Amino acid sequence: MHSFEATNYYFDLAARRLDLSKNMRTLLVTPERDLVVEVAIELDSGEIGNFLGYRVQHDNARGPFKGGLRYHPHVDHDEARSLASLMTWKTAVVDLPFGGAKGGINCDPAKLSRGELERLTRKFIEKIHDFIGPDKDIPAPDMGTDSQVMAWIMNEYAKYEGFHPAVVTGKPVELHGSPGREAATGYGVMLVTREALARLNQSIAGTRFAIQGYGNVGAHAARFIRAQGGHILAVSDAYGAVFNPEGLDLDALDQHVAASRKVVGFKGGEPGTNEQLLTMDVDVLIPAALGGVFDAALAGAVRARLIVEGANSPTWPEADEVFERRNIVVVPDILANAGGVIVSYFEWVQNLQHFRWTLDQVRREQEIRMTEAFQKVYDLAQRKGISMRTAAFMIGISRVGRARILSGI
Repeated sequence: MHSFEATNYYFDLAARRLDLSKNMRTLLVTPERDLVVEVAIELDSGEIGNFLGYRVQHDNARGPFKGGLRYHPHVDHDEARSLASLMTWKTAVVDLPFGGAKGGINCDPAKLSRGELERLTRKFIEKIHDFIGPDKDIPAPDMGTDSQVMAWIMNEYAKYEGFHPAVVTGKPVELHGSPGREAATGYGVMLVTREALARLNQSIAGTRFAIQGYGNVGAHAARFIRAQGGHILAVSDAYGAVFNPEGLDLDALDQHVAASRKVVGFKGGEPGTNEQLLTMDVDVLIPAALGGVFDAALAGAVRARLIVEGANSPTWPEADEVFERRNIVVVPDILANAGGVIVSYFEWVQNLQHFRWTLDQVRREQEIRMTEAFQKVYDLAQRKGISMRTAAFMIGISRVGRARILSGI
């Protein structure tokens, strides 16, 4: 099953419960615009590098398109369509005035110099600048991109359209970014984990966690969870995992990662694999890496009682069915990792207002939105006897569908 098929599978489950007509389903599933561009740059070697760039704009019934730009060898049209669709439902679930978009460039940023990355970014924006803007489509960081890439985008866009910092979010704070944006997704993961555990009559303090993916999302989530008294027993990255049944020393781990750029080799724990991490005996499992992690077989081996999806699309539909049968609670990606887009919204608002919020204000407003969204999804799931994923999709689809009908076809 491809990524877009999996997303549509979850969409269809919710659409059937909402009794949507065939025409409405087609309208809501079909992206409004697909962009595929060739991005050719001169490499440092003097050779020409040819890359494919994508931007899928899924739905803007509730506001401008919004979604990340990903630089990764797995970026392709199918992935972009899937993630753009998820962004539509994600922004609606947390009630933001945005639609959904996603895209990126098929490349390996680890093999490109800083100069090559800058040229690649600027050439991509040169190709798509007519289709993005503060009131059209607002990109943000994703896997393989960061605040520096967003700064290049803002600067390149200004060459064509003038000064518009709201064209992109996730910028450096010194360049019209927002306090709290870099850590926002990880902070949101901690918030929904806290709320989910509370429904299980448990708290973060004393709870055992394993986190797959120690990048921006996973690392920040780990720090916020530790600050609440949680025990991080294992973390991993693309190279492997590290385990410590007494809890990892995150300060020492961060120093190791800063020096080696990987968790492997950390002396404060035992080495292991990603699969061992996903099936270890913990209370909460947080997948915060790539999508497509859980298949049916792996889902049957998971021992955690709660899964919080920090990554996009980590669970294939057949695995989701296994989790339901085993009564493993899953906080779905379109809710669990929405903290990033929530604070992106705050950054966009600040740019339009030309007024900066404090970090306390950002965190306070993020907590309000995430806890309210969690409560609505949880309550609907309980009332209908359905999974939180189906409940989240139902809320998102309902809001987008109503906006479509009220606006007129």
